[in-house]
Order: sequence, then structure tokens, then C-alpha cells
Amino acid sequence: MRRHRHRQVSRSWFGWLITLAPLLAAAAGPAPARAASKLRVVATVGDLGAIAREVLGDAGEVVVLAKPTQDPHFVDARPNLILDLNRADALVSMGLDYEVGWLPVLVKGSRNGKIQNGSPGAIVASAMIPLLEVPQQRIDRSMGDIHPGGNPHFTLDPRNGARIARGLAERFGNLAADNRALYARNAEAFAARLDARTKEWERRLASRRGTPVVSYHKSFVYLTGWLGLIEAGTIEPKPGIPPSAAHIAELVNDMKARKVPAILQERWYPSSVAETIAGQTGARLVLVPGMTADRASYIDHIDEVVRALEAALPARSGQGG
Repeated sequence: MRRHRHRQVSRSWFGWLITLAPLLAAAAGPAPARAASKLRVVATVGDLGAIAREVLGDAGEVVVLAKPTQDPHFVDARPNLILDLNRADALVSMGLDYEVGWLPVLVKGSRNGKIQNGSPGAIVASAMIPLLEVPQQRIDRSMGDIHPGGNPHFTLDPRNGARIARGLAERFGNLAADNRALYARNAEAFAARLDARTKEWERRLASRRGTPVVSYHKSFVYLTGWLGLIEAGTIEPKPGIPPSAAHIAELVNDMKARKVPAILQERWYPSSVAETIAGQTGARLVLVPGMTADRASYIDHIDEVVRALEAALPARSGQGG
């Protein structure tokens, strides 16, 4: 299993980080002087960082830990990330064990009481949205990298982006009360822009509702649910488990029978298997950015995903457009 291998390889590296953490925190020294109530926010991934910037406006700054090209399950726990966390007033994470392979050791090593679990500055975005695929049975390793709290890929539904913005405004307001009204106004303005674009995206893809798609990883359930697409299978037989030849053959036959027109995959995954399946089935491989790029907007990120779907999926007869 990909995640379990990663944990084994990284154990000595994490141990070294824990040993080094006090020295790094001490070297950082006292936080530089800054304007009153201007929050320093660290976000684990690009989508959360982009939404946090919308909420903060000029009343804060945001650092994102994961590079937009990195699978957030497997971020390199670099020493400089400890320094970012040491200076943070708030840490915004996805939760649901999305960052479990690397974030806890960095938070512990930061020696920053503001962002430890249970503190006001430890903000978990998954607590703000309705979750999908919450397992109802007992989880074990034979099921792959199942997230026991639910599917963590919720930022691909822009309606959740608005929910997160409002939730961040409330939590940031608790940390900097004199800017509470500003954060609330910024969040509502962002949510209004996002809602208008969401209606536009839904209109543009209305004629694709009911179209079956296959994904590489179990990443697109929130996106397909929002847009009314049908999940017809995954290249990974179980989350985090590489596909066998038998699974690929079965998937190819099923895709041909159902006339699946597209395979969805984040760019951070290797594309060779998906390219092979696309060649055998005639489906189009749609490689999309998994997260908002550095300093880009969340709205532009979702728009890029929508444009890719619009180009790849044929309109269905009898559907509105």
C-alpha cells in the first residue's frame, strides 16, 4: 500500500525532525513585529490557502505547506516547514487523516501551542462541510487507504469552498476579534462571487449530467456528485492500491460496455496506466490540477477543472445546455 510504504520509509526522517525541532524553533527566535491582529496562517494545501487569503484580505498572510504538484498524502516533511508552523497563529488543515503521514510530527516539532490539537488556532476544514463516503463498517488495511472519517477530497465541490470561507471567517474572528467584521465581509463577498460562478459552471455542464466517468484515485466523488456525473469505476481497485492486470482488463471491458468517455486523474499521479487504458477504450484522459496553484485563486482553479470536463465530455441528448 502506498501510504504504508511511505510511513516505513519516513520513520527515521521523522525521528530526526523531532530531534532537530527544538533547535529549529529556538533558531527562529521571537516572531518579528507586525501590525496588531494581522494573522499568520499556515494552510496544508493550496485550496485552503487560497480560500484563507480571500477571507483575510490585507489583514493576514498565508503560507501553504504542500506544493501544488505534490500529492498531499505524501508531503516531504522539510525542516523549513517547522519554522513556518512555529510562527503561525493558525493552522488550517483538511483533516480526515488527509495529512496524517506528515503533519502531526511537524506540528509537534513546531513547539507552537497556538496550533496544537484542540487549540483555537488548530482549524480543520472537514468539520465545516457535509462529508461523503463515511465508512459504516470497521476499517482495516485490507481495504486500502480508506479514510475512517469520510472522503477528504471535498474542495472540488465549490459549494464546500463557500462553506469553508464562512467557517474560516468565524474561526479567524475568534483569534483576532477586532477584524471579525472584516473577515465576515470578505467571506461573504467571496461566497457571492463563488456562488455566481457555480451557477455558471452548472449551466455549462448541464448537458453532461448522467455521463459515466472513471477516475484514477477515489478523488472525485464531491465533483461528480455536484455535477451529476456517474462514477463508473477507479483505476486503483482500492484507494492507494496499484491495479493488477486482471483489474485493468475488467475495467477496460466495463468502460467499453458503458461507453465511458473520460478518465479523470490529478496531475500528481503517474499517468502511464491511465494512458494505456485510454488507448484501449477510446476514453479521453483528463489530467487536472489537484490543488490551487501558488498565489492563484480558488475560483480559477475550479474553472480550470470545469473547462477540462467541458472539453472532454460529450453533451448528452435531451439534457439542458
